[in-house]
Amino acid sequence: MKKVIAMILMALFAIVGVSAQTKVIGMKRAKQIALARVKGKIQSSELEKEKGTMVYSFDIRNKEGGITEVLINAHTGKIIEVKNETTADEAREKREDAMNKKRN
Repeated sequence: MKKVIAMILMALFAIVGVSAQTKVIGMKRAKQIALARVKGKIQSSELEKEKGTMVYSFDIRNKEGGITEVLINAHTGKIIEVKNETTADEAREKREDAMNKKRN
């Protein structure tokens, strides 16, 4: 009987663990986190998969007039990357997005 109860408890913990990984923090909360890190105006935002992880990606027009990209883990809310984008980076990203849309 103890073995059966132990197996049931292990199965429940496994289900709860998987369930926690599938929930995302939501776009609204992710925007708050991004803007707390980089002051400015959000130019674009999306939920995407980067390197196997679901992330919220924000391009924020910063006070200097440039674009800062902020990546936030969609499950944990942790900031993964903050990067100032060059004009070349922005152009490359637009081309990649256009190619991805054609594929889908």
